Amino acid sequence: MIVVEHLHKQFGGIHAVNDVSLAVEQGTITGLIGPNGAGKTTLFNVIAGVYPPTAGHIYLENVEITGLKPHQLFAKGLLRTFQIAHEFATLTVQENLMMVPANQPGERLIDTWLRPRTVHDQELAIRKQADEVIAFLELTSVANEFAGNLSGGQKKLLELGRAMMGQAKIVFLDEVGAGVNRTLLNKIADAILRLNQEQGYTFCMIEHDMEFISKLCDPVIVMAEGGVLTTGSAQEVMANDSVIESYLGAGHRARNPHQ
Repeated sequence: MIVVEHLHKQFGGIHAVNDVSLAVEQGTITGLIGPNGAGKTTLFNVIAGVYPPTAGHIYLENVEITGLKPHQLFAKGLLRTFQIAHEFATLTVQENLMMVPANQPGERLIDTWLRPRTVHDQELAIRKQADEVIAFLELTSVANEFAGNLSGGQKKLLELGRAMMGQAKIVFLDEVGAGVNRTLLNKIADAILRLNQEQGYTFCMIEHDMEFISKLCDPVIVMAEGGVLTTGSAQEVMANDSVIESYLGAGHRARNPHQ
């Protein structure tokens, strides 16, 4: 689904992403872990078009997308979420979802005058789709609540909902579990698994919660100092001496002597 070849991103003299090559296979939930400052979020930002790369190439389904802007990538089915949710706070949950589909005729004033029936029919269809997404994510109780009033975990579910409304092919999740209580985190994990297994979504996620990563991700890519350190299953990377030294810490080995 995604292939990255020899990607670099430099800010002045800092190599935030340094010669990264990796692949995200279609139909997988790929984890991306590493210590703070490893370059994970910068890598996401370059792939998702927030920053242009200094060098290297990015391919989506064998088509080069290097340097495309986020709205161009959205149209191709590549979406990303952020560690801090970016909801429209003064719109309801339902309205947030209805905002997502592109090229709605109701966005053009002339269509509201000349094609009112078309505008009305599409709005009904989009509302129905939004309600189906809300039901899938078990957000029905807050469908008419202002998004700014949601809990952190509910906002993360809403971001998943926006990805569904955008008919994403691949979704990059940046610390979807950050600041979320365990109950809602399990709910988010179940939603990601269902989207992957039932609807064929491909995910790549940055996450620090190794229990969450172990439940969802295979493979797991480990970054350190701007580069890829290793790739493997969650169990393999957690048992890797280089990963333990650079990320998990010596205490991990003491707590898990049989690894």
